[in-house]
Amino acid sequence: MSDCLFCKIIAGDIPSAKVYEDELVLAFRDIAPQAPTHILVIPKAHIASVADISGDSSAVVAHIFEIIPQIARAEGLDSGYRVVSNCGEDAGQTVHHLHFHILGGQKLALQMA
Repeated sequence: MSDCLFCKIIAGDIPSAKVYEDELVLAFRDIAPQAPTHILVIPKAHIASVADISGDSSAVVAHIFEIIPQIARAEGLDSGYRVVSNCGEDAGQTVHHLHFHILGGQKLALQMA
């Protein structure tokens, strides 16, 4: 999608601090980190949110969840990490392209924001 921020990052039109990339997925550091390690993992195919995952796109989501532990290990998140996806504006989704946040590098608060 031409107006999607993450699609522009995938296309290389906007720079990012990449930590992982393959034919299906891109992972990069969040520009406004909420933890010492804050990485976004996104599919290269545009999927608007968790609500838009279908049978056609579920394989890429499964692939993302295979890649997340690899990224976490590479980042040294041996004590644990959190994986979050906001779905819709009321949940805080600001970019309408499916993405998963990997948060770690410190003991994370248990309460929901």
